[in-house]
Amino acid sequence: MFFLVYVSSALKPFSKEDLVTLLEKSREHNATLGVSGMLLYKDGNFLQVLEGEEEQVKTLYAKITKDPRHKGVLTLLQGPSTDRDFPDWSMGFRDLVSPEVSEIPGYSHFLETPLTKAGFSSQPSRAKKLLLLFKKNM
Repeated sequence: MFFLVYVSSALKPFSKEDLVTLLEKSREHNATLGVSGMLLYKDGNFLQVLEGEEEQVKTLYAKITKDPRHKGVLTLLQGPSTDRDFPDWSMGFRDLVSPEVSEIPGYSHFLETPLTKAGFSSQPSRAKKLLLLFKKNM
């Protein structure tokens, strides 16, 4: 098993409809590849973890880095893993500016972390911690 966590910035803000379309296409495509993970979106920035067989994850990530809808793709963490952290998620998703986010049991101000290079580059492990916190509380 292999995982990869990255951040990027949208070239233009995604509407809720844009995010739903992205999610639907990602879920379908990732399921065929055997890739699971989670995508967080906030203030025009994405934080995503992908997990699966190394070749599949790296091939998908190479495709993602070329997607013209975003820029500034930065790999935060990657490596082998004994198990999937998101085994039942072909692609989990959360828009962090939705009002209901603050109503999630266990809500923490840590969830307000900006999804930017600056927000994670000094401590990349915080990115995975944030993704796992959402998994636990969703």
